[in-house]
Amino acid sequence: MQQGFRENVRLDEALDAFLPLFGTVGCEKVGLDEATGRVAGSEIVAQRPVPHYDRSAMDGYAVRAVDTHGAARDSPARLDAVEGCGKVEDGETAQVHTGTAVPDGADAVVRVEDTRKVGETVEVSVAASKGENVAYTGEDVEECETVVDQGVRLRPSTVGVLRSVGVGDVDVRRKPRVAVVPTGDEVVRGEPEPGEVVGTNAPMVAGYVERWGGDPTVHGIVPDDEEALREAVADAGAEADLVATIGGSSVGDRDLLADVVDGIGEMHVHGVAVKPGHPVGFGVVGETPTVILPGYPVSCVVNSFEFVRRGVRALLGVDGAPEPTSICTLDGKVASDVGARTYTRVEIDEDGEGRVARPVRTKGAGVLSSVARADGFVVTPEEREGYASGEDVEALLWEA
Repeated sequence: MQQGFRENVRLDEALDAFLPLFGTVGCEKVGLDEATGRVAGSEIVAQRPVPHYDRSAMDGYAVRAVDTHGAARDSPARLDAVEGCGKVEDGETAQVHTGTAVPDGADAVVRVEDTRKVGETVEVSVAASKGENVAYTGEDVEECETVVDQGVRLRPSTVGVLRSVGVGDVDVRRKPRVAVVPTGDEVVRGEPEPGEVVGTNAPMVAGYVERWGGDPTVHGIVPDDEEALREAVADAGAEADLVATIGGSSVGDRDLLADVVDGIGEMHVHGVAVKPGHPVGFGVVGETPTVILPGYPVSCVVNSFEFVRRGVRALLGVDGAPEPTSICTLDGKVASDVGARTYTRVEIDEDGEGRVARPVRTKGAGVLSSVARADGFVVTPEEREGYASGEDVEALLWEA
């Protein structure tokens, strides 16, 4: 074991050891109906330009700009209206609507409100410049232009662009397989007896894994038995890209996971200076990175965010993307111990002058309801003792 639990490695140092354990997963081809939220496995280029024809950007009349030079309200240009014609000659104009093709010969569109139809003539009361109110072929996207880079997560708007440029199936990163392994003699699925707890952590972590772009599988609850744990962790790692065990991560008599992982693989770090959640660790079993998460729910959430989420993103090739944050004014003091990165749960509201962050509960790693009430965390770095009420802070919107 390279690091002892009581050494409490700084988070940045732990991540420097953790992220190199991952390669990126392979790719698969999916249709656009399934592409939203997936990560592009290669760059995607436009199969056709947008627009794919010269089109009017306004309701009005297509004209030759030169025919409108000098036109004004008191001295309009008078042009012959032509109907159903694909071409505009000298002194002619044709009515167009937003999105319709601009006739050959026309090089501008005059808004309908700047015209007046008089019999077979259209009076134009403004001078048009060449290209005015015309969207030319390829003005938005050119054919063969790269519209999505490799490693970009496909948003609904991105998928819309792909449809417009004629893309059908796309190569995306396969969803990383994450095995979630709950452990503990006291953990049960059904009604708990005294001394038992309902296993909420595993489905919660699985839900976050799915949100982060992974494909979770929840293992059955494994008792605090060394042989059973060895078998469960080894079996999970053989089928997954990342294993996340829950519980048994500390140094008590029933906390066996660190020794189990080190016995069938190699522990890299055990104990990270985060609060809550310092009894976290990780290593490798076979070729599969394995994170041992604490069993207290808040500690489990914090470390799932910092390690499991980063692992999934590393497998997808998108680690390093910015986190959703918000600048807020603290309505309440936030305390922190120097030397540990502290995560304080906060509710965020608007007060008319900006966003306000109110600490939900600053203590209690086992209080899951405080996480459900929170909108995010205020993260206090290792070198600070905390923040005073009224300070502006950056809140991490981990639920976004």
